[in-house]
Amino acid sequence: MTKTADSPQLLWTHPSPETTNLHKFKLLIQQKYNVEFGSETSPNSLYQWSIDHPAAFWAEVWDFTGVKAARSYTKVVDETAPIFPRPAWFEGAKLNFAENLLYPASITDENGIAVIAATEISRENITWKQLRDRVRKCTSALRKCGLKEGDRVAGYVGNHANTLVAALSTSAVGAIWTATSPDVGSTAVLDRFAQIEPSILFVDNAVIYNGKTHDNISKVKEIVKQLPSVRTIVVFPSVSTNESSISPKELRAGQECLLYPAFLSLGSQTADLKFAQLDPDHPLYILYSSGTTGKPKCIVHGAVGTLIQHKKEHQLCSDMGPGDIFFQFTTVAWMMWHYNVSALASGATILLYDGSPFRPLVDGNGDLAMPKLIDELGVTCFGTSAKYLSILEQNNAMPHDKFPMKKLRAIYSTGSVLAPSTFNYVYRAFGPNINLGSITGGTDIISLFGAPSPLVPVYSGEIQCIGLGMAVQSWDVDGKPIEDEPGDLVCTKPFPCMPVKFWGVNGESAYKKSYFEHFPGVWHHGDFIKINSKTRGLLMLGRSDGILKPVGVRFGSSEIYNVLLSKFPHEFEDALCIGRRRPTDLDETVVLFVKMAAGYTFSEELVKKVKDTIRSDCSGRHVPAIISETPEIPVTTNGKKIEVAVKQILCGMDVKTSASVSNPACLDWYRNWSATH
Repeated sequence: MTKTADSPQLLWTHPSPETTNLHKFKLLIQQKYNVEFGSETSPNSLYQWSIDHPAAFWAEVWDFTGVKAARSYTKVVDETAPIFPRPAWFEGAKLNFAENLLYPASITDENGIAVIAATEISRENITWKQLRDRVRKCTSALRKCGLKEGDRVAGYVGNHANTLVAALSTSAVGAIWTATSPDVGSTAVLDRFAQIEPSILFVDNAVIYNGKTHDNISKVKEIVKQLPSVRTIVVFPSVSTNESSISPKELRAGQECLLYPAFLSLGSQTADLKFAQLDPDHPLYILYSSGTTGKPKCIVHGAVGTLIQHKKEHQLCSDMGPGDIFFQFTTVAWMMWHYNVSALASGATILLYDGSPFRPLVDGNGDLAMPKLIDELGVTCFGTSAKYLSILEQNNAMPHDKFPMKKLRAIYSTGSVLAPSTFNYVYRAFGPNINLGSITGGTDIISLFGAPSPLVPVYSGEIQCIGLGMAVQSWDVDGKPIEDEPGDLVCTKPFPCMPVKFWGVNGESAYKKSYFEHFPGVWHHGDFIKINSKTRGLLMLGRSDGILKPVGVRFGSSEIYNVLLSKFPHEFEDALCIGRRRPTDLDETVVLFVKMAAGYTFSEELVKKVKDTIRSDCSGRHVPAIISETPEIPVTTNGKKIEVAVKQILCGMDVKTSASVSNPACLDWYRNWSATH
C-alpha cells in the first residue's frame, strides 16, 4: 500500500486483470470498432467511448451479457433525444425480466445451487430446477387469482426464498412488484401501498430478529382494513406461532386470506411456466423515496433498464458469474435487494439472509455474524452498508483472525459515505486481497453512478470510477463542470435505468421536479461529490441538500463525520452535522450534534479537542460554531441519517415528518433545542 504527497493511498490492484470479463469486453470493442484504448482511466478510455457512443455501447452490453428476448430490438435509443422526457430504450424488443433471471444462458446444470436462504438458525439450498418449479406453481396461482399485466403485487415480508419466488412470479405474469419489510410500522406501509393500490398482498405471519419472534399479523390486520384494492392476502407461515391467519370477520368485503400452501393449491399443478413477453420499458418494480417530510414518491422502474444495468454492473464492473456467491445484506425495501436478486441473471448464486447482522451464529460473536456466514458458505462478493463496517471498525473487530473467508474477493459498501479510515480498516480486518468497492447510486436509478471495477485501483476514501455508460460530472453552482473541487453530481445523457415514470396523477411533474429543475436539461442527483482528476475516483461528500456553507465555503457533512470516526473512534456513538441559517442570520452556522458512546462523558474539554482536530485535519472554516450533545440521531426506516429535516427545524421551518422517520419523537428534542439556542 503506497501513498505519495499528492495522491490518496493505494490499497488494491487486480492481480490478473486480463482474466476479467471487463478486459475481454474492452478487447472486443477495440477490435470491432477499430479503436485504441489506453489505460482504463485515460481520456481515450473505454469509459469515454461508452458515453460518446451510447447506442453502440448498450447494444454490445446486451450481446455480451446475454439478454434473453423473444424478439430483439430494432433501435437501442435515440442519441439526439433529451434526457427528459425519458427516451425509450430497445424499442421493438419483447422480453420478460423473470425469464432472464431464471434461465440465464451461462447456467447449463439445473441441479446447481441458485439460492442459499439463511436465517439466524437455518440454511436452505435451492437448485435452479427447484426455484423454477416454485415460480411455476406461484405464477399459476397468481393467474388463477385474476392477476393481470400491470396489476400491483405488494409484499410486507422478510428477505427469504418465498419473497423471491413471489417477486419473480409477479414479473413472470407482467404485474408490478413492490415491498417493504415487517420492521416498518403500519402507517408507513399505508403511506406507500395506498398510493399504488395493490390487488394481492403477501405477508409474513411473524419474523425472527436477534433471537426474538415478532408478530406481524396484528399489523397486517390494520393495513388490509385500509387497503380496499387488496382482494387476496397470502400469508407465509414463516414462523411457528399461534396466529398465522386473519378470520373473514376481520377482513373487508371481497377480501380473502390464504396461507401460502392453500394459495399454491389454487393453481394448476401441471401447467408450464409461462412468461409474458412485454415491451422493454414495461413497469417491473415500484420503489419509494424516503419521504421524511411527506408521503414517499412512488418510483417506477422498467424491465430492460433494471436488467441490462444490473447485468453490466455484475458481469463487467464486478466480474461476477457462475461460481460466485453474492451476499448483499439488505431488507426487501432497499434497492440493494433488487440488485442482489438480479445477480441470478448472470448465473451467480445469491444468498438471502433474514435476520440481524449482529446475531451470534452458532459459536460466533455478535459482531462476527456476517463474516461467519461468508466463511461458512464460501461467499465471494459481499455487500453491506458503510454503517456496518464503521461499527466493526469502532469495535476494533478483526473477523479475518477467526474466519479466513478464503473465497471472499470483493466487498461492496453503500448506503452512506465510507470514511477513509474505514477503507484502511477493511484491508486490515478482511484481508489485503479484497476489491473494496465503495459504490453510489440509489433508489432513483435502482443501480450505480459510482461503481467498482476490476481494472481500476482502489484508493483510500474514493469510489473507484464512474460506471460505464453513465455520463456523470461534478458541477459548480453555475452549472459548469469542475474537478478536484466539491460540486453537485449530475448526469448529462440518458441512461436505461432512469425510472419509466412516477406513479400517480402528478407523476410526470413530480419526476421533473425531483431531478431536472435544479439544472434544466440534466439529471441532478442530489449528492455532493468531488472527482479526483488524477485517479478519476469519486469522493462522496454527503447529500447536496445538506451542504454546509459557512462564510461562502461549501463542504459536505461527511468530511466532519470522517474526522470523528478516524480521530475519535470510541467517544461518539453517532453524530449529525447541520448548517443553520435563519432569516435574520447574515451567514450560516455549522452545528454538530454528538451522541456519546456508553462510558464517555460530554465536556468542554472534549469540545475543544474536537474543534482543534477538525481545524487541523480540514480547515478553520470547517470548525463547527456549536457542538452540542444530543440523546438521539433521527434516522429513516432504512437507517439513514435525516439531516434535511433537522436543518429545516433549525432554520425555523415547520416540519411535518412522515412515518418514514423511524424515531420521529426525537425531532421534538431538536425543536426545543432550536427554540433555546
